[in-house]
Amino acid sequence: MHTVCASRYTTGQGTGAVLATDQGICRVWLPGDDLSDLDRSVFRESDLTRKAAQQLTEYFQGYLQQFDLPVDISALTLFQQQVLQLTMQIPYGSSTTYGELAGKVGSPGAARAVGGALGANPVPVIIPCHRVVASSGALTGYSATGGIMMKKFLLSLEGVDFRANKKV
Repeated sequence: MHTVCASRYTTGQGTGAVLATDQGICRVWLPGDDLSDLDRSVFRESDLTRKAAQQLTEYFQGYLQQFDLPVDISALTLFQQQVLQLTMQIPYGSSTTYGELAGKVGSPGAARAVGGALGANPVPVIIPCHRVVASSGALTGYSATGGIMMKKFLLSLEGVDFRANKKV
């Protein structure tokens, strides 16, 4: 049985939360997400969840560019895990495309499957799926609360001029 712990964090955009197992951060709620399920449960905090909450707060304040946290994505399929591991390597302030990521995972032409894997990301921001855009540069889907508006916010926070990337 895994121990599960949780912590909340507060930003100028609202309150979010993190959940962790013994293996790492397994869930991130972004500001604006519904925390009612978390409110109905009783979790203790851990050093890891407190550290994650602090790092997320610093990220949203514009101070933190690189997370130093283990993640637990073991509940996902192997393909999803591979896509998310590669996504973690996308540097702060930059972006890549679904197609480029598909090529790196060894499945050229599987851009839609990559999009599906990113949509299953349980730890957004820590695994920066917002840094993946369409080959045209367009900001397509973002599964977190706020959708495209949250994706635009996160990219803007990192100084990515997504409008300049867009090809007509």
